[in-house]
Amino acid sequence: MAHDDTIFDAAGGLDGLTSLAHAWHLRVLADEVVVHSFSHGYHADHTHRLATYWAEALGGPAHYSRAIADESAVIRMHSGNGAHDEMDERAIACFEAALADVGFDADPRLFLALADYFRWATTGPMAAYPDSADDVPDGLAIARWDWDGPL
Repeated sequence: MAHDDTIFDAAGGLDGLTSLAHAWHLRVLADEVVVHSFSHGYHADHTHRLATYWAEALGGPAHYSRAIADESAVIRMHSGNGAHDEMDERAIACFEAALADVGFDADPRLFLALADYFRWATTGPMAAYPDSADDVPDGLAIARWDWDGPL
């Protein structure tokens, strides 16, 4: 794969990221620890929304922030639950397994870029407000990630 394109392009665009979101979602729902994060339920279109979010973060179109929500709303969904390091590590392991499930391990640079992005997002922005969702500031933009890391 050419790496002068965005990660979004190298991953096969929205279709590729939708396949990844589906594979990850199946894995986390099967994980006895990570499934707890979905115990409150989840949006019926979770897989598509997640893929659309990743698409924007990884160099694709800004459909998520234009039509669904901004970064503040996303981070609020992940905030106020205290620290959950074990769950985060297991979610990351599920993501890396899902990368292999959809064949992204065939391109080591793509695999690493996506794995690094997910680890960073999970342990960084999504974990930044463990005490309360009310602590998340308004108006945050979706963090962008490219081959060299966060933009």
